[in-house]
Amino acid sequence: MADLVTTPNLPRTDDFYAALLAAHEGLSEAEMHDLNARLILVLANHIGDLDVLTQALAVAGGQRATTDPTKT
Repeated sequence: MADLVTTPNLPRTDDFYAALLAAHEGLSEAEMHDLNARLILVLANHIGDLDVLTQALAVAGGQRATTDPTKT
């Protein structure tokens, strides 16, 4: 089982952030939510590991990451 990487791991973070903002430019709030949902699903599919995704959900929700998704 893989563990979620929570240490900085993205080169050129400013470039990614700028691209993310540009993707949202001119969208309504509903369109932004749709874009974010699609992006999450695309990235989840790319990751392809339910344990890692469960850890990411825990971290994003403010909980400490766990390696056992049944123990939160």
